Amino acid sequence: MSLSVIPKSLVLVLSLLVALVSWRFIVLGVEASMAFMLYHAEQRPLMFFAHVGFAPLALLLMPFQFWTGLRLRHPHIHRWIGRLSALAILISGIGGLVLALRTDAGPVAGLGFGLLALAWLGTTGRGVWLARARRISEHRIWMIRSAALTFAAVMLRLYLPLSQGMGWPFDIS
Repeated sequence: MSLSVIPKSLVLVLSLLVALVSWRFIVLGVEASMAFMLYHAEQRPLMFFAHVGFAPLALLLMPFQFWTGLRLRHPHIHRWIGRLSALAILISGIGGLVLALRTDAGPVAGLGFGLLALAWLGTTGRGVWLARARRISEHRIWMIRSAALTFAAVMLRLYLPLSQGMGWPFDIS
């Protein structure tokens, strides 16, 4: 499914909502807002806060990188948002990879999240490298891949409650 199939406005709204909801730990604390992740916050605080702090930033910025008017009229803003997004993905992706290796959610979840982190870091790194090499058409392809992996945060928050509503246990969901 390409981004052109999903309305850009829906991508924007869902990305913004999930990013803002993901920062709930800032106001409520980890224990009240993400009790199931408390063990990560206690055992690996640097990696936990790197992931849950910077992944929402990447998700928040992602839709703006596809705003054609901004990219064409203000390419310097597009580049700065891209740099900030890539930095957020680097920090969050490393944190996510470490968390995946130590998750209590089971081996399937650990493998899935670990592979997602590696793919996220790899596609973003390749996209940045191509932009710096001025290979813009290839850069766009790789950044669409990176955006799709960034959007996995939204998809997880959609399918997890649906699958659990169908009676599937958390580790299977």
